[in-house]
Amino acid sequence: MLRKMMRAKIHRVTVTECDPDYVGSITIDEDLLQAAGIRPNEAVLVLDIDNAARFETYVIRGQRGSGVIGINGAAAKLVKPGHKVIVVCFGMLEAQELDHHVAKVVVADDRNGISDVLHYSSVLSDVDEPQSV
Repeated sequence: MLRKMMRAKIHRVTVTECDPDYVGSITIDEDLLQAAGIRPNEAVLVLDIDNAARFETYVIRGQRGSGVIGINGAAAKLVKPGHKVIVVCFGMLEAQELDHHVAKVVVADDRNGISDVLHYSSVLSDVDEPQSV
């Protein structure tokens, strides 16, 4: 049986632009993509912290070092520049992969740069808190 697990997350980036006339997607600074291990064209879930909107789309590579987080297409009507969002990427894992799986979380600073990179093991433990490795 496959389990859907968080593979990567970009946490609390600021939306820099919205373009409802673009063909869809989210444009993300390549530095953030590389740090999180998320690829162009990969599906992601976007969570708006300011208004609780949630939508799925795919990634377009933005200019490295630009800090761009652009919401495109119909989803641009759900958010506004200045909103904080979380971008989550999932993967399907076999049962034997679970104890070796480590999710990567890139925490953004106020300029959409990389503030921290965290790693969370998928191993169960006696502690209720996520365990960092």
